[in-house]
Amino acid sequence: MKREPNIVAMTPEDWDAVARIYKEGIATNMATFEKEIPSWETWNQSHLKTGRIVAKMKNEIAGWAALSAVSSRCVYGGVAEVSVYVSANYRGKNIGFLLLEKLIHESEKNGIWTLQSGIFPENIPSIKIHQKVGFRQIGYREKIGQLDGVWKDNLLFERRSKKVGMN
Repeated sequence: MKREPNIVAMTPEDWDAVARIYKEGIATNMATFEKEIPSWETWNQSHLKTGRIVAKMKNEIAGWAALSAVSSRCVYGGVAEVSVYVSANYRGKNIGFLLLEKLIHESEKNGIWTLQSGIFPENIPSIKIHQKVGFRQIGYREKIGQLDGVWKDNLLFERRSKKVGMN
């Protein structure tokens, strides 16, 4: 019997597990330009209050997802950037896909009409799950930033809601 994760709202008490999974993602050099885990306070201030979720398997956090604003300008109030991270122990088990599906549902419930995601071209699993839930590649940013002294490209993906905003 295949067990599905329980996807629930993230709480401050989840931060240690979330930070550990974030650190695993950083270590891959395929998930983010970040090199350090922020404090809970810094992370909390930089992410929207809505759309913070964790996937739990047997009371262990297997992955997390969250939204952050793409701009402070009010016109972009319905546009958010996606973060999805899966623990190394649970990669390849559909956790990222299920988190992203739930994140889409939560974003639409809260009036967000456009989701964006920047993905390194070598992060094929992330590209595939984004495409599977309706994201499309809208841009290619060549050598947009450096990671450990190496210039990295970044693909820009977008998903427009068919339920919220102009559809």
